[in-house]
Order: sequence, then structure tokens, then C-alpha cells
Amino acid sequence: MSTALETRDLGMRYGRKWALRGCSLRLPTGSVIALVGPNGAGKTTLLQLITGLLRPTEGTVEVLGRDARTGSAEALAQVGFVAQEHPLYRGMSVADLLRMGRSLNLRWDRPMAERRLADVGIPLTQRAGALSGGQQAQVALALALAKRPALLVLDEPLANLDPIARRDFMRTVMVAVAEDEVTVLLSSHVIADLQAVCDQLVLLKDGSLQLAGAIDDVLAGHRILTGPRTDAEPPVPGLVRATHSDRHTDLLVRTGTDRPEFHPAWRSHPVGLEELILAYLEQPTEIAR
Repeated sequence: MSTALETRDLGMRYGRKWALRGCSLRLPTGSVIALVGPNGAGKTTLLQLITGLLRPTEGTVEVLGRDARTGSAEALAQVGFVAQEHPLYRGMSVADLLRMGRSLNLRWDRPMAERRLADVGIPLTQRAGALSGGQQAQVALALALAKRPALLVLDEPLANLDPIARRDFMRTVMVAVAEDEVTVLLSSHVIADLQAVCDQLVLLKDGSLQLAGAIDDVLAGHRILTGPRTDAEPPVPGLVRATHSDRHTDLLVRTGTDRPEFHPAWRSHPVGLEELILAYLEQPTEIAR
């Protein structure tokens, strides 16, 4: 499988503070990638480095084999980007925005954009400022897809949308994945939305990469152990988090893809995606690495 995105020791520093450091990723084409982490984790910085909006302090970033650091038109033409605020020129009509897109991009598929907008009931004559939040998100997405990108980068696009608008937005994204084989990198705090559509996971915390890989493999590489209550943290290799109730202790452990044998007093269970993500985010960075 070919590589859509590859970073090597990627880092970005603002003054003395590192927003992102030592980030090495390799993600396959044709995948839908969930990028998760708390506020300030470095997610937006990573996305801006991928889209050429920032130049890294150190390391490299390649999108479909092209160096994103150059900011070349050929490299940028491969990437569609939708920011959280869905920025549009509010005084322009949707048709005006489509015309502007044609003048700014090497490739432009206006008929496809018009079809997608018609499917969600957005007239071309409507001014952007008069659209609802969900409609603005759909216009921003249609503009990004009209570039015919190989990689679609979405920075918290669902944050300010109601449940119906979120559903419609993700439905449009998945149609593009199915029809055009677009690779999608999606940053979101809504884990339920991610779990329904994503097959790859990238987890950042404190500017550091914590987890990366196929979601099925990441989940298979962790187990929940339940055993008798213990106040002392058991010496279990790969321990991520220990939680205690009155009678039991639950241990989330990183086992790799193999299923090791555990002590008979401990029962082993699979872990869910949301539980896994929250466990890593709750732990000190040095433990989660």
C-alpha cells in the first residue's frame, strides 16, 4: 500500500516552546485517519505543517511523495483543507466562491462542486454570510473537494455543528472517499463520530506522538485486566492506567499484537476506542509514550 503522509522527526517551535516535536508518522493512502488529542496537543500545528501553512523548525513532512515544506503549487494541489471556522467571504455568493476557486487552483471541478451543493440543498445565489453553520461547512467542504485533492485535511470541522449537520457533513466526506478514493485526515474531539468512519488513529498529547496505526491493530495491542483490589500498582509490563473500585482493580496494559498469558487471578478483556484514548490522555506524557 502506498503512503499518503510521512513525517520524520517533525517539530515546530514558537519561541522557546515546542508545539510539536519528534513526530514520525507513516500513513497509507485510501485511509480515513482520526487525529485526536486535547487542546494544545499540537493537532492544528501538525495539520498546518501538512498543508504548507507552516514551515517546520525541524524534520520533514511529505504528502504523496512531495515535500510539503516547499509550498509548491504542485504539492498544495494535492491537498484540500477545511478549517474549524469554515472561513468564507461572507459578502460573496456561493457562485462567486466557486469562480474564485477556479482562478486559484491548478485543478478545479465546478460541476462536481455544484452537484454536491445541490444534493444538500444550497443554492448558488445565496450569500455565504446568510448560510447556517452547517451550510457554511458544506460549502467549505465542496470548495476543498473541487480541487480534486488526493488528501483531504479537516481541522475540527464538526466542532460547532448540530448532530444533523455533523451527520450530513460526514456523509459527504464518505461519499468522496468512496467515489474518488480520497485519503482523509480528520481532527475531532467527537470520538463517536471518528469511530464510525476512521480506520487509522493518530494520538497527540503535549506536542508528542503517543499512538499511531490501524485502529484494529492498536486495539488488539491493548487489554483490560480485572483482578482483586490492590492499592499498590502491580508490576505489569506496558501498564498505561490503573483504576480501582471497592473490590476490583482494572489495569489497561499495552501488550503488542500478541496475547500474553496473565496470572489466573486476573481476567483479560478487550478495550474500546474511547476508553483507550481517554486512558492515554489522562496519563503523564512520559508514561503514555
